[in-house]
Amino acid sequence: MTKTERKTVPGAAWWAARLALGTASALGMARFAYGLVLPAMREDQHWTLAEAGAMSATNGLGYLLGALVSPAVIHRWGTTAAFRAGMAIVAASLAATAVSQGYLALLVWRTAAGVAGAVVFVAGGVIASRVAARAGSGLPVTVYFAGTGLGVAISGVTIPVLGEHWRLAWAGLAAAAALATAGSWAAARTDETPRTAMAGRARIRPLREAALAYLLFAAGYISYITFLSAYLAERHAPLGQVVLTWTVLGLATMVAPVLWSRPIERWPGTRALAALLTVLSGGAALALTAPTPLTILASALVYGATFMGVPAAVTALIKTSVPTADWTPTLAAFTTVFAAGQTAGPWIAGVVADHTSTMATLAWTAILCAAAAVTAVTGHRVQRSHGQARRETRRELDRDKGSES
Repeated sequence: MTKTERKTVPGAAWWAARLALGTASALGMARFAYGLVLPAMREDQHWTLAEAGAMSATNGLGYLLGALVSPAVIHRWGTTAAFRAGMAIVAASLAATAVSQGYLALLVWRTAAGVAGAVVFVAGGVIASRVAARAGSGLPVTVYFAGTGLGVAISGVTIPVLGEHWRLAWAGLAAAAALATAGSWAAARTDETPRTAMAGRARIRPLREAALAYLLFAAGYISYITFLSAYLAERHAPLGQVVLTWTVLGLATMVAPVLWSRPIERWPGTRALAALLTVLSGGAALALTAPTPLTILASALVYGATFMGVPAAVTALIKTSVPTADWTPTLAAFTTVFAAGQTAGPWIAGVVADHTSTMATLAWTAILCAAAAVTAVTGHRVQRSHGQARRETRRELDRDKGSES
């Protein structure tokens, strides 16, 4: 880490906020905005819900491939170069999506955006974890993942008003992603060499219950945000309701650090993870109780305030449960698990919805996140205590500081 990275908590949070443009682009715009563009694309391209879900699943497959290659990319070029290259490729993929013709071409570019997005997610998560460890606070990690909300909010305000012009929507997202690339460029800077960035090994077994919960979460949460607009369109929701729902969802994601940074940092084991998953399941189920604008808005508010807290909780768990040298490979392994879940989830939910209704996609989220919460509760025992891991991490960081002096 550079000297500028050894900051106070406010300084580290500002650093993470600039780095969070990575999740805003790679997730908020490249991944989740698809749910907003979906109604116009589906009508113009005459897709079934299964085909629409397959397009999302293809992006998830790219994300899975990206998670698998992230360790090799980081080992060869380093965390900084991996993050920056991933950001640039995400922007280029969105631009190509805007001009592509045919289902196959769209699948290719959605896959490319997924691959690059996973590299950004892993590399940025490692950088944010190191900034957080230097500051002695978990806030930078939750701020980094909350950047997703900025991308969702921008998409929610702009895309619905474009109506059927889905190509223009993707072009606008590409321009925003390019600006995010420029804005996050300096925040990705680190003195890590490629060799030290991947010096350790993945440690999944001590956190196997958390990994299973993460898999279930990934398969479930993505269905809600993929099909939310289709759910609203099926109920002939007015434009104002669609804009307001997505904007609230995005803004709630941005304020999630205020709600969850302290529990994520201080609660032992998987307690914070289980709490987040429980609330998330309830938020998705809330929309099923009564399809009124107020109920759906409340559901989006709860969903937005929790769903990106789950990756933050998992990252914090890794940071306090495995040695510093193992952070990058372990985070990459968990991202692979995450990607596998969100690849299958929207396609299965879409198939079910084709035979029932879009309500099934929200029920899918509620059920799988509830199962993930139960799984996380059973994973409160890790082989190394939370306090012991924290002390070992601090000793390793202190040794790093001493060697830099």
